[in-house]
Amino acid sequence: MGDVKVGTASWTDKTLLESGWYPAEADDPAKRLGYYASQFPLVEVDATYYSPPAEATARLWAERTPPGFTFNIKAFSLLTGHPTKLTALPKDLRPPDGKARLYPKDLPAQVYEDVWSRFLSALDPLVDAGKLGVLLFQFPPWFTIRRSNKQTLLEVAARCRPLRVAIEFRHGSWFDGDNRAETLEFLREHDLPYVVVDMPQGHRESVPPVVEATSDLAVVRFHGHSEQWTSKNIHEKFGYLYSKHELESWAPKIESLAAATSTTHVLMNNCYGDNAQRNAADLLGLLPVDEPGPD
Repeated sequence: MGDVKVGTASWTDKTLLESGWYPAEADDPAKRLGYYASQFPLVEVDATYYSPPAEATARLWAERTPPGFTFNIKAFSLLTGHPTKLTALPKDLRPPDGKARLYPKDLPAQVYEDVWSRFLSALDPLVDAGKLGVLLFQFPPWFTIRRSNKQTLLEVAARCRPLRVAIEFRHGSWFDGDNRAETLEFLREHDLPYVVVDMPQGHRESVPPVVEATSDLAVVRFHGHSEQWTSKNIHEKFGYLYSKHELESWAPKIESLAAATSTTHVLMNNCYGDNAQRNAADLLGLLPVDEPGPD
């Protein structure tokens, strides 16, 4: 069975800081990250979806965590085709007459290339420290199954190589009927890790919890089952605490992924208060996990 790493999709959320999960002595960013890394061996950086990372910040992440700690980085929204705030771009790359929200087609080709190169190069300190896990590409609900979008997946993987990417879909067409087998086969053929998701069903962006491995790395993300999934308030959307029974039902599924891969990443994305940290700790007790490193 391969290694299983468990973590959360945030360590700096305001409601987490207010929850009392961190001890009183963890009173600055360095100490909080150090404490987090003493509890879990893996974290997903969600902030990089909203704004490209700075190399200096990535260097601090690498310096403040022990050997063996892993950062998964969520891809910048512009790189997955999501609408992106003009102010999220570096100032020197902002079109002078740009819209408040931009799509890739709104940028000159060279500017778009510069966004890609800066995003990837900023991660060099994590790469050099051996602490970069995968780049998570979560595609928008309008990214449906079709030939051109499959080609986009290949282009994304090629741009990032030799860094690993993981693919998260948010449209059910990828798994409708015969499309399920076609999607999984395509990902396997191109050695693209597929992100298993647990999330509310019946919404535009819902995808079923298909538990399959398509590479030597598997990723599972738990989004919760909030009844307010459509809320624009992110804490209402993700404010869900999994029950012990729910997590116990997932443990054998995760173990099946671990049996088919060399590494499995499990991320709790129900980030409200200390929900994610509590549930991640619960999973640590249910799975044959890779233990976190020392402080």
